[in-house]
Amino acid sequence: MIAWLRGRLHFNFSYPQLAGALAYAITMILFVSATKMTTAANAILLQYTAPVFTALLGGWILKEKVTRFDWLIIATVIGGMFLFFIDRLSLAGFWGNIMAVGSGVSMSYFILCMRMQKDASTLETILLGNILTALICTPFYFQQTPTLVNWLALFYMGTLQIGLSFIIYSTAIRCVKAIDAVLMQVVDPLLNPVWVFLIIGEAPGTWAIAGGLIVLIAVTYRNIRVNRNNKKAPLEAPVSY
Repeated sequence: MIAWLRGRLHFNFSYPQLAGALAYAITMILFVSATKMTTAANAILLQYTAPVFTALLGGWILKEKVTRFDWLIIATVIGGMFLFFIDRLSLAGFWGNIMAVGSGVSMSYFILCMRMQKDASTLETILLGNILTALICTPFYFQQTPTLVNWLALFYMGTLQIGLSFIIYSTAIRCVKAIDAVLMQVVDPLLNPVWVFLIIGEAPGTWAIAGGLIVLIAVTYRNIRVNRNNKKAPLEAPVSY
């Protein structure tokens, strides 16, 4: 991220920048902790309750209107996610499940803080969040020395999965509403079995395919409808002379 910004770093240490960095760090730490204390499926599904919190807080904090249609899409997406992970869900890992829900709350607030900075640079918030995460987690580094494979995985995640992804995301979130930003993220975990199938040939189950299709159709349909309404809006607005 520093290389991408190339000296154009702009830390204003405003409330959205600092609160967003803290929410980002909390999201990362809670989600990783949740995956160690409950199943990965539980952690992912519960974290992606974030659209609910984003819809509730977005209308209050950002004054971004959430319609009944939005709530219908949110319910459909969460239902699809449930079907997607139904074969791997478990009632075990109570505290892990609580952490996963907490990561969903913090992720939604991170998105809101990013939207508060729609007229400013948002990448610095993510950079601060990563620095803060690294500082908080430094003591745990000494519990187990990373292997070469671990370092390669860290390099991949730092440059591509997190680095490149958030460079793109920090630009996109300045142009879309908070609810759009979080709903589009739901597609992320759905691609996991796609890559598994392409690389090692392991086919996803029937419920996973059904759930994935429901989520993709719901998110795609919402985007088409929102874009269509946005194109109509200027034409329907009164013209003043």
